[in-house]
Amino acid sequence: MYISFIKSEFKKWVRDPMMLFMLIYPVIFAILGRYLLPWLTERYGFNFEPFTDLILVILVLFIPIVYGSVIGFSLLEDRDDNVFINIRVTPLSIHQFIFFRLVGAYILSVLATIFVICFSKVGDISMKHIISISLLASLEAPIAGLLINALAKNKIEGFAVMKAGGSIIVFPIVALFFNGVKELFFSFAPGFWSAKVISSLVRGGGLYLSYNQYYFIGLIYMILLNILAYGLFVKRTNL
Repeated sequence: MYISFIKSEFKKWVRDPMMLFMLIYPVIFAILGRYLLPWLTERYGFNFEPFTDLILVILVLFIPIVYGSVIGFSLLEDRDDNVFINIRVTPLSIHQFIFFRLVGAYILSVLATIFVICFSKVGDISMKHIISISLLASLEAPIAGLLINALAKNKIEGFAVMKAGGSIIVFPIVALFFNGVKELFFSFAPGFWSAKVISSLVRGGGLYLSYNQYYFIGLIYMILLNILAYGLFVKRTNL
């Protein structure tokens, strides 16, 4: 049952040009990181090394938003097609169905993030830390998908929510320029913690908190946001 579900889900994504573009979006980012930056350095002599953490943060934080949007639009389409109603007569409960979707988006985001960091070759980060960054940052994917469905009733509204929600990535990026207690002003943004984890690895410390503190506070915060987002989604969709 699960295999056929995965196949049908993938076919649905491929049929939609916007979703298909979102799926290959990380590949485009990885190529830009690997080839465009060295070309700019060679052509214009610009040194990107002082901005390594900034570049990595930009490459990484867009990925969960993209995959969260994919699953968000997929769920919106299911709602339009009354799939939520039909799923009630199957052995799979509606909450299991949604959980399976969200986990799928999370896994895809983790794999895509690992690929982008490894392929782009921006920064010198060990595989252990690449995996840990991917696991943390990708927790934003389910949040994005759930909020799109909680705040939108159709794909048009969903697209507006996606654009508005995507703008929150500005706050983690700006936070990179603050190292003292003032940086916590931006800590409400989900991507803040992943951004600071990346920065602590690239810079080797010297930030307001340590790598472990950023990571584990961020992990707890992201899990709580997922729980809250799911609760809001259930309330707004009357599940």
